[in-house]
Amino acid sequence: MPVTSSPTTQAPASEAGLVGKLSTLDRFLPVWIIAAMAAGLLLGRAVPGMDDALSKVEVGGISLPIALGLLVMMYPVLAKVRYDRLATVTGDRRLMASSIVLNWIIGPALMFALAWTFLPDLPEYRTGLIIVGLARCIAMVIIWNDLACGDREAAAVLVALNSIFQVIAFGGLGWFYLQILPGWLGLATDDLHFSTGKIIINVLVFLGVPLLAGYLTRRYGEKTRGRDWYENRFLPRIGPTALYGLLFTIVILFALQGETITSQPADVARIALPLLVYFAVMWGGSYALGRGIGLPYDRTATLAFTAAGNNFELAIAVAIGTFGVTSGQALSGVVGPLIEVPVLVALVYVSLWLRRRIDSRSAESQGARG
Repeated sequence: MPVTSSPTTQAPASEAGLVGKLSTLDRFLPVWIIAAMAAGLLLGRAVPGMDDALSKVEVGGISLPIALGLLVMMYPVLAKVRYDRLATVTGDRRLMASSIVLNWIIGPALMFALAWTFLPDLPEYRTGLIIVGLARCIAMVIIWNDLACGDREAAAVLVALNSIFQVIAFGGLGWFYLQILPGWLGLATDDLHFSTGKIIINVLVFLGVPLLAGYLTRRYGEKTRGRDWYENRFLPRIGPTALYGLLFTIVILFALQGETITSQPADVARIALPLLVYFAVMWGGSYALGRGIGLPYDRTATLAFTAAGNNFELAIAVAIGTFGVTSGQALSGVVGPLIEVPVLVALVYVSLWLRRRIDSRSAESQGARG
């Protein structure tokens, strides 16, 4: 269930009873997220020059307010990870191989196909979508996975794997999908220049810092106060800050790009359609694959969310750095989280519904055997 609830896994039979005990923040999460998006859009439009002021507060090309929000969001979730269990995740070859194929072969190829199918006459937006498809998620997917009761340890490993591949493969994939493959197919080609250093900084800030902080917190907390205190007293206290960080990040992100989004509604709609198809196909296909190869629910959910999410911070940074802040490529990057956030929140609820069906069928099966 949501990240502010107890970190221990609850029995399936008690899930319905727990819903009534959720905090107001947890129970109305979609409302708060929609409100945060709206507040950010209005803030960006209502306060002249606010987006420029926020975008200038950067460290290594990363918006400092967004970086702070993501750090606050990710730290509590990574502090919950049982790092002594990571070996069981890395030993799951089905999960690891599936994640690599979905993230680095299927995902970019699907976005390329959708971009050319839906935007054949809009090369700037098309290129921006392809860049979004190449930037695999390493940050916000942590919280979607936790909300959906996914495997925290598996999510930490897959996100770390994505980070490594992002540094190694992003440049080559950008060259392939924007220059080589279009040339083979007789399509127009695009030239993409980016800074590998910025990608490394992006990974270190959005994943490395909270991962290290979470690991050290668990190690020190368990060593000095014991696991029972850490799991049942410390983690529930810091849990709500993850959602506060999420809402803050959403407000700042949409405040930065509020004018761009609200001033071009028709273009936003054109860009949104292939994104909607992409998120639905990637999540649904990944979930079906996980169940098909026999993964349990928690790892299936983790596989689906890590495959469906994208690193919109990196996509926006690369698009702006290469084509400019007012470019169509940058607008495509900005529309990414506008669509991704509400869609993946909805998929969290779909995932929890599927979990209840799996638990129900399991209970019925056990009852029949009994």
